[in-house]
Amino acid sequence: MAHVALGANLGRPLETLVWAVDEVARLGTRRGVSGLYRTAPVGGPAGQPDYLNAVLALETAHSPRDLLAALHAIEARAGRKRRERWAARVLDLDLITYGDVVSDGVAGEGEPQLPHPRAWERAFVLAPLADLSPDLRHPRSGESVAGALARVGMAGVQRESAPGWPPA
Repeated sequence: MAHVALGANLGRPLETLVWAVDEVARLGTRRGVSGLYRTAPVGGPAGQPDYLNAVLALETAHSPRDLLAALHAIEARAGRKRRERWAARVLDLDLITYGDVVSDGVAGEGEPQLPHPRAWERAFVLAPLADLSPDLRHPRSGESVAGALARVGMAGVQRESAPGWPPA
């Protein structure tokens, strides 16, 4: 099972995330979609609008590397331009986990770091991930998603209710 974090804060974030769930689901079998969360930007340039964030659970035959490449292609189709780290974006798709795979990745070679190196530190990832897999444990630290969320707290993260979410 892979977990993909989805985020957007430019354009029409809700519509973009609904579209992105359908696009990512085409890469395998969708096993779940979290609730929707409104979150304050973390890092990056000042003055960004809030993000909408969610997590999708996916069964896939794609390798982690191929899945990450496919996620980047979906971002590009949505209009994402990679110009500045942590800048506002029309769509952000991050591969958070891929089964029990642990990988330090290879910079510049498309190999993902797994689990995502900052996932267990960010409430905007942990809150939606806890909707789907609260008992999921970090393979190195052993800390559960629920435990990490309790440690990190929910400051700047608010559950959002929106028509059409989660997508059917």
